[in-house]
Amino acid sequence: MSNSDSAAQVQSVDRAISVLELLAQGEAGITEIAGELGVHKSTVSRLVSVLEARGLVEQLGERGKYAIGFGVVRLAGAATGRMDLTKLGQPVCQTLADEFGETVNIAVHDAGVAINITQARGSAAVSAVNWIGQRTPLHATSSGKVLLAYLPVEERKRLASLPLDSYTENTVVDPERLLAELETVASQGYAACFEELELGLHAVAVPVRGHRGEVVAAMSASGPSYRLSRQRVEDIVPAMVSAAADLSAQLGYFAG
Repeated sequence: MSNSDSAAQVQSVDRAISVLELLAQGEAGITEIAGELGVHKSTVSRLVSVLEARGLVEQLGERGKYAIGFGVVRLAGAATGRMDLTKLGQPVCQTLADEFGETVNIAVHDAGVAINITQARGSAAVSAVNWIGQRTPLHATSSGKVLLAYLPVEERKRLASLPLDSYTENTVVDPERLLAELETVASQGYAACFEELELGLHAVAVPVRGHRGEVVAAMSASGPSYRLSRQRVEDIVPAMVSAAADLSAQLGYFAG
C-alpha cells in the first residue's frame, strides 16, 4: 500500500468519526453534514452508507435525516463494561465498608478461581489481610459461589465436578450439594459462607452485572463470625444489593 493510499484511509476514518461526532449533537442530512465537514456530498454519502451498514447511524424515515444508530450504543456499552472495574468499584466498596465496619471486596472469575481486584476496610475490620490480587477458591467463598452460580449450566457443572479442596469442616466439597446451593444462590440473589474458607470468618456476596446483564463480578462483605453473624448477614444483604445495582448501572446495566 502506498503512502497516499494509507493517508486516504486515515482521512476516511477521521471523517467517519467526525460524522458520528456531528450526529451525536443531533439529526442531520447529507447536505448539512457535508457543509459542516467541508466535503462533497458524495463523500458524505459513501461514509454514511458504510456507517449505516454497520448500524452506527440510521436514517429516520425514507430519504430523511440521519441519527446515531443503536450500534453506537452497543459499542459504548462494551467500552463501559471494560472500564476499570477497580476504579469504579473502589468508592462503592468504601461506602459499604464505612457503613458495615467490615471488609468489602470485589472479585472476578479467572480460570476457575476468584481474583480479588478491589478492597476497602471499615473501622471495625480486625484483619489487616490484603486480599487484592489473591486467588481464592470458587466453592469456598461467597464471591466464588456468586460467580459460579451465574455461569452457564454446563460450565458450572464442570467446575463443580472437579476435585474440591476442603479448607475447614464446613467447606462444601460434594458436587451435588454444591450445585444445589448454587441454584439457591441464583434464585435468592446472594451467597453466604460461614467458616468455609477460614474458621471464624463469615462472608456474603452479591452479583455485579455488565451492560448485557451478565454477571461480571461479585461484591462481598466479610468479617469475624462473632460480629458478622448469620442474622447480620441477612440484614446487610439489601444494602449490598442496592450498592451492586449502582455499580452495575455505572457499567451500563439497568434492570428492567
